[in-house]
Amino acid sequence: MIHALRVVAIAAALLSLNGPCSATDVSSIEAAKRTTLGLYLTSEEVPPFLAEKRGHSLFVDVRTPAELASTGVATLVDANVPSLSLAGADPTLQPNPDFVAGVESRMVAKGLGMDDVVVLICRTGKRSSQAANRLAAAGFSHVYTVVDGFMGDGEGGGEASSGWRNKGLAWRYP
Repeated sequence: MIHALRVVAIAAALLSLNGPCSATDVSSIEAAKRTTLGLYLTSEEVPPFLAEKRGHSLFVDVRTPAELASTGVATLVDANVPSLSLAGADPTLQPNPDFVAGVESRMVAKGLGMDDVVVLICRTGKRSSQAANRLAAAGFSHVYTVVDGFMGDGEGGGEASSGWRNKGLAWRYP
């Protein structure tokens, strides 16, 4: 029963939004990129989607500043709020404990609330889906993830057919 109610709630949320709700057939999105809210965009769908949501959205890159410096960032990105960070002497990336608060503060700065749209991008779409789930758990209701990310799924620069940068969309080095 709870699952059925969740499906109905998600469907109602999707119907309440104008514009794309899914980049592609959800069943074709690999499990590691799926989110609890089920809101997906391809890199090519982001610019017109953000234009439609003028003033009611926040576009966040969740990669580390070092990643942005080495690969670039979409020019439409409003903020960089890393979803992972280094914790003390541990050389592995851990969930950034300030991630949700960082997104909240940028929403407030833009005059937005938790019911406004948040679009997340990372390198391949996996980290942004995890970050979307963290925001959904915190009460955000319209969090989209860019399923092909900034660089696409290929190693060492991405596949020529996927990712913001490989699609020829506007980007720059920070």
